[in-house]
Amino acid sequence: MRVISFCADGIIDAADKGFYDWVSGQDADIICIQNLKAQEHEIQADRFHPEGMYGYFFDNYEGKNGVGIYVRELPRAIMTGLGMTDRDIEARYIQADFERVSIGCLLAPNAYGQDDNAQADKMAFMDQYQAHLNKIRHKRREYIICGSWFSAQTPQDIQHAKAAEGKPGFTLEESEWFDTLYRDAGYCDAFRRVNSDSDEFTWWPEGDRKNDGWRSDTQIVSEGLRQRVEYGFGYKNKAFSSHAPIVMDYDIELS
Repeated sequence: MRVISFCADGIIDAADKGFYDWVSGQDADIICIQNLKAQEHEIQADRFHPEGMYGYFFDNYEGKNGVGIYVRELPRAIMTGLGMTDRDIEARYIQADFERVSIGCLLAPNAYGQDDNAQADKMAFMDQYQAHLNKIRHKRREYIICGSWFSAQTPQDIQHAKAAEGKPGFTLEESEWFDTLYRDAGYCDAFRRVNSDSDEFTWWPEGDRKNDGWRSDTQIVSEGLRQRVEYGFGYKNKAFSSHAPIVMDYDIELS
């Protein structure tokens, strides 16, 4: 099964830059998109709907944020929001449930370059989300969470780690968030299961793809899928946004 995740910075702009032309040749079973910056009624044209796939979207009435999932097989259920009453209106999460596997698409808050209040707001969200991940790991199903996290876990994940240390996106608190999730809750970074290279960046917040790379987009999988990760790469030959699409292959059948 092939899962593609991509933070679009606005799906209409990404489409204009050729995202759907590229993704149509990737033979994906699941496509997760974060930061649509568009409402569903604005993306009804055929070019926003890959052939043979069903699209589901969760958008913000203000045209901010927004997430979506395309699936080749009809899911058993679609869930929007995380049960965080004060957060769900921000349209940051959508999930497709299949018989034994659930695919989540998450857009975390971005505090990069912002003040302490923005960082505190982000970590409040992340702590709530980690509590959610701890809760669902006891269910009789596995999870793939396609996330745009706007955070890096280790110095290996940032091109200029020393300059970023202690700043939003690479604080000790954020690093420990991932450490705790992987160590105590059994989740793992799917990409790092198959690729340990230090130059696999996915986000360029300043727009310079030669100089300011971060690996802040990844697919996190639950413990039972740890051995099912087969292959992964970030597509960087063409820029559709400030983020690169992440392509992961799993030894999984949805039905």
